[in-house]
Amino acid sequence: MTCCAKIFLTICLVLLNLKTLVEGAPQVPCYFIFGDSLLDNGNNNDLHTKAKANYAPYGVDFRDGRPTGRFTNGRNTADFLAELLGFDHYIPPFASAEGSEILEGVNYASGSAGIRNDSGSHLGDRIYLGRQLENHQVTISRLANLLGNTTSAKKHLNKCLFIVGIGSNDYINNYLLPEIYPSSHLYTPTQYATALIDQYSQHLRTLYEDGARKVALFGLGQIGCIPAELQKHNTRRCVGSTNNAIQQFNSKLKSLVDDLNTNYPDAKFTYINMYSISSIIGTVSVLNRPCCKVLETMPEGQCAPGETPCLFRGIYLFYDNFHPTEIANRIATNRAYNAFLPSDAYPLDIHHLIKNNIVSDE
Repeated sequence: MTCCAKIFLTICLVLLNLKTLVEGAPQVPCYFIFGDSLLDNGNNNDLHTKAKANYAPYGVDFRDGRPTGRFTNGRNTADFLAELLGFDHYIPPFASAEGSEILEGVNYASGSAGIRNDSGSHLGDRIYLGRQLENHQVTISRLANLLGNTTSAKKHLNKCLFIVGIGSNDYINNYLLPEIYPSSHLYTPTQYATALIDQYSQHLRTLYEDGARKVALFGLGQIGCIPAELQKHNTRRCVGSTNNAIQQFNSKLKSLVDDLNTNYPDAKFTYINMYSISSIIGTVSVLNRPCCKVLETMPEGQCAPGETPCLFRGIYLFYDNFHPTEIANRIATNRAYNAFLPSDAYPLDIHHLIKNNIVSDE
């Protein structure tokens, strides 16, 4: 066994020994999720899009082994975080959430969605971040009906945890596809990152105005190391130019967190360093292969329907050419919730974010 593989297995053992389920009442009364396919749990199922995961072998390790729309073999980050927060159920997708269950949260994430409205458009429909915020407005109206008025609804939201994990498709399904999208011809990597963060900032300010006070922003992982990028560049080594572009975005997102915390002292935003958390991907190349047989035509890189996935799914980091396996999701979520290294979160991890006393009683 190589040194890197030993390090990876050691980290797995340490993190998997952390208690996943938290006994007692949830640590927050409600939990809302915005993002893309890394967090989607069914919102794309009925959309006219090729970015779907509601077919086997997706979901092979989830409950009864049936696909749900999660882009992995089992649970995703949103699910594991719900467990760590103490919820006895997973947060429902906006597409099916109804009644009083929305009091505990809604998942708005959508596969192929981005910060930019056009990202992922070649795959079909998707609920980009602006539309997710529009859906959140619908939820706020429903909460107002349940709680009596909009003021009560926003006071309720003040107590919730919000997570946002988006931006990958603005690269994978936009900037890195120059044959389809013009963005890479119009912007340098630095200019593009700046444009993305400017638009992202406006959306986050809207989220704050709608009542969000505890917000975890997930940075982008090492996209230059995903199987799709390795295949495109015909290499076994991480694509440096792609990772450099991703780091431009992450650096600006971390700075945005500082700006938001300065401008909104009654709220707390934190940055989850998925680039650092996913750094093991770049050192254990044997794990950069997809677990399932992937499609070679549109949607290229997703699991081929009905094919049997790899047997030892617990040692793979990727399920298809883009998305992590359940084990990778679990490791990442544990580190986001309770930082394993100081670099994992800034200025604090999710465990400390939800304990931060920032909401006024007035």
